[in-house]
Amino acid sequence: MGFVAQLKNVDFGYNDRLILENISLDIPKGKVVSVMGGSGSGKTTLLRLMCGQYSVNKGDVEVLGQNVVTASTQQLYGFRKRIGVLFQFGALFTDLSVFDNVAFPLREHTNLPESAIRDLVLLKLHAVGLRGASHLFPSEISGGMSRRVALARAIALDPELIFYDEPFAGLDPISLGIAANLIRTLNDALGATSVVVTHDIHESFAISDHVIVIANGKVLAQGTPAEVEANQDPYVQQFIKGLPEGPVKFHYPATDLQEDFA
Repeated sequence: MGFVAQLKNVDFGYNDRLILENISLDIPKGKVVSVMGGSGSGKTTLLRLMCGQYSVNKGDVEVLGQNVVTASTQQLYGFRKRIGVLFQFGALFTDLSVFDNVAFPLREHTNLPESAIRDLVLLKLHAVGLRGASHLFPSEISGGMSRRVALARAIALDPELIFYDEPFAGLDPISLGIAANLIRTLNDALGATSVVVTHDIHESFAISDHVIVIANGKVLAQGTPAEVEANQDPYVQQFIKGLPEGPVKFHYPATDLQEDFA
């Protein structure tokens, strides 16, 4: 099958606070992989490590055959042209039109003539259903549409690997369903690999080939959606079922209540 990314015995943290501890995981080629876990569990940090935005404290990170830990700035620059990133909430350039947002990576990283860029941009926008909105600005479209424009921009260079950081956050049910379907459809059409950081259990399980659950800086479960759903780890069960009682407590650790009001 092969892997497009591998993390081996990775530690990462800020000062003395570890976010990820001895993490090892594989991202299988050509699949949609969901990375799940509670807020603050290190999901987005994993993406940043794989993009080379952060440096590990210990361990190795290899993505698309490139050792990200030892890569030079020039090597990272070249490697990043092979990946696409859908940032949380889209992160569109507000002073650029929908068309120019999608054209930006093509103008930045290729020497294509404007006529070719126009055709490619319209094709990418058509793929996400927004060719008719090419003249509009981010302030003139909805949140769900903004996310789709950002997706068109992320796939502008036909990347081998696409990272999605919370692509379903803040979307209504219709927009959420459209976004999930696009992730699955575009991954298969491009022959790419997609890594989706998300909290959304239902939609993610429906489109994912592989699921990774992390908590407290460690991988607690990974496998197909059915295998993860059957995992009996208490945290995994609490997370996927949304249970109020379990390893994750309602109250942040504190002294006895009577001591504060004595």
